[in-house]
Order: sequence, then C-alpha cells, then structure tokens
Amino acid sequence: MQRRMATQAFSLTSRIQLNDGNSMPRIHLGVYLMSGSEASSAAGHALDTGYRAFDSAQMYRNEKQLGKAISKYLEAHPEIKREDIHYTSKLASNSDYKTARKSISQSVKECGLGYIDLFLLHSPYGGKQKRLDSWKAVEDAVKDGEARIGGVSNFGEKHVRSTKQHLFLISYVDVVGEQIDEILSSNPRLKPAVNQIEVHPFNTRSKLTAHCQQNDIVVEAYAPLARALRMKHPTIVELAAKYGCTSGQLLVRWSLQHGYVPLPKSVNKERIKENAGIEGFIIDDGDMKKMDGLDEYLVTDWDPVDAD
Repeated sequence: MQRRMATQAFSLTSRIQLNDGNSMPRIHLGVYLMSGSEASSAAGHALDTGYRAFDSAQMYRNEKQLGKAISKYLEAHPEIKREDIHYTSKLASNSDYKTARKSISQSVKECGLGYIDLFLLHSPYGGKQKRLDSWKAVEDAVKDGEARIGGVSNFGEKHVRSTKQHLFLISYVDVVGEQIDEILSSNPRLKPAVNQIEVHPFNTRSKLTAHCQQNDIVVEAYAPLARALRMKHPTIVELAAKYGCTSGQLLVRWSLQHGYVPLPKSVNKERIKENAGIEGFIIDDGDMKKMDGLDEYLVTDWDPVDAD
C-alpha cells in the first residue's frame, strides 16, 4: 500500500500506523553525532517544541543523557506520559545471542525509560549466524517487554525480496546481500514494521522505498536534510521561496508527503522548532517530481554495500 499523502496535514502531533498495530509520531529528532550534553539540550528544546520521538543508538554514546532529559521533562510535565514518547535505539554490533540480549538490556538500563519503543539491529555486519542470533535477541526483548517494536538497519532492496507476509524492519542500503531472507527463512516470530534508510531528494532510493511501501513497511528517512549539503541547491532555494518556507522545511515536507517518517537533526533551539514548521504549505505534485529528479545517490555517511 502506497503511503503518499500529498494533501494530508502534518504536525508534531501526527502519528503513523504501523503494520503491527502500534503507531509512532511522524517526525523524530535525530541525535546522531551529538555529544551527551548536546543530545540532552536538544531533547529539551525538542520536547518544549512538541517533539515526542527521538532516534538514538548504542553507537551514538548518548543514550543515558537523552533518556535523562526525557525523564526530567516527564517529571516536570505530569500531563505527558511515558507512552506519549517514542524512543529508538540500535544494537552496535551483531553477536552471539547471549551477548546481544545482554546488550539490549543494557540499553534499556542506560536510557532509564523502562523500555525502548523501537530497537534495531544497526547493521548487517558480522555474518549470517550473528545476524540470526542477534535477531532472536530482539524478538525476546519484545517478548519480555524491554522493547515494543523490533527491526534491523542497513539492509537494502535485495534483503527484502520475500513475501509481503514476512517482511520486518530494515534500513539504509539497497544493494547488499540477502540477510533479510536469512531472517525470514529462520521462521521468525516477529515481522517488520519500519525501514530506516538515508532518504532525501538527493538520494531517493526509489526502488527500495517503493518496495517497502508496497509491503506496508513504513520508511524512516535518515538524514532527511542531507546533512545541510544541498540547502543552497538552486531548485531547493527556488521552491522554498515559492512555498514561503525554509530549505529545511521543504525537505522535511518532501519526506512526509512521500509517506516517510523524517528524522531531522539539529542542536539549535530555533532550528529544531523551524524544521517542524511544515503545517502551512503543501508541495504540489509537479514540484514533488522536480525534487525527486534531484537524485544523485548522495550518501552523507556510511553505505555498507559490501556486507556479507
């Protein structure tokens, strides 16, 4: 089912339904490459603005500070409940089952939030057996209530060549091996709900995103602002002027209208607020296609296409 919602109104209160019955906010704050203190400060600004979703990882080394900032906010605002906050983390390295399961539990302890809403395997590295063992650890974390939703990351289009009924959460690349098929053929207890990949007009990954959406997998758009590398691109500047918005707002809105869940990142209070100001305009179909045409396979970070 395609989730392109060109005319839908979006805001920080908007949520998207997942195929497992859960839902999550449409816009998340990314905290990649933030120090602990930066993540804490950014989370405070974001929560004050109205953000209710945060994307972290073990590799980011800011789980503890981010969790503390969220807990502090909840204590000061009793009208906001823990279940109103969506917190994501990711397993740094695939490993044997016992190590992975312990690592997930440590992440829950580290963030101090009681449970993790969405937990992902961060990459396909480590080989088949470690991927399968780590996946079993995620399944058990969900069964044990330490995580609400499970998934994987850095798996691309070839990894999702399977039946609609057996897909799970995948991320980043679209040309690696067939690790998702490994999980699917192992008779998994969980099925996918989300796919976190780097997506923006300069790296549309159109085949992978279409495949996910056709299989009712929500795409989370990592680096939706292309790490500010194309903010002054003539087409972006032109369209931002046309719609009376900033380049950042235009890029976030593009993600939303494609049905994605963008994870814009900023440590600046005003920019955090600004990036979510996407309510007052709708990009028309012609301009969406114009932005789609900017694709140059711009990879702003790692792209593990050689994973075995």
